[in-house]
Amino acid sequence: MRLVVVAALFCAGSVLAFDAAKLAARVQAAGAAAPVVRDWAKLLDDNRQQAIDIKLRKVNDFFNRRIEFADDQGVWGKSDFWATPFETMLKGKGDCEDFVIAKYFSLLDLDVPDTQLRLIYVRARLGGPSSAVQQAHMVLAYYPSPDADPLILDNLLGEIRPAARRSDLAPVFSFNRQGVFAGVAASSQAAGGTERLSAWQDLLLRARREGFD
Repeated sequence: MRLVVVAALFCAGSVLAFDAAKLAARVQAAGAAAPVVRDWAKLLDDNRQQAIDIKLRKVNDFFNRRIEFADDQGVWGKSDFWATPFETMLKGKGDCEDFVIAKYFSLLDLDVPDTQLRLIYVRARLGGPSSAVQQAHMVLAYYPSPDADPLILDNLLGEIRPAARRSDLAPVFSFNRQGVFAGVAASSQAAGGTERLSAWQDLLLRARREGFD
């Protein structure tokens, strides 16, 4: 999953799920955005041996603080575009899907098993559980065990909370690299492969070209 990153860009010993040569060329061309990528590399390197709660908090805080929320039309000139983590960091902006994708791949690189992570489409009540205003949203869930209440990483709320404490979110379906799931429980059976979600399938192909396995 990991590749050694060139020392000219990152501290010695850093390892990332990127092709080092491609990363070096892209960072050099990125100009002002490069510090975000360097800081991300250091974040992963510094926290590789930490406990899972610290990994979750560090990754969640990093992207919530360093990436500005913006819709796809404003960032990419498209109504819907799922960016790779590298694309999001170079832009410095992204929507909810981009926050979740960046956190997901970062945690995979920190040795969090794919089976414990789900990207979840939800209907979010803006303004709290009693609000009548809803919008489509995406969050990342971490499952400590198959029967545990998952922890929710979200760009709308900085604190990582168990799903039971997020009554403002109504889950629709979930997915990861293993497939698309009709439910959100860790024990739910896959409803199909990733080809059922074209935006995710396209994202995985582009991420693989950047060096993600």
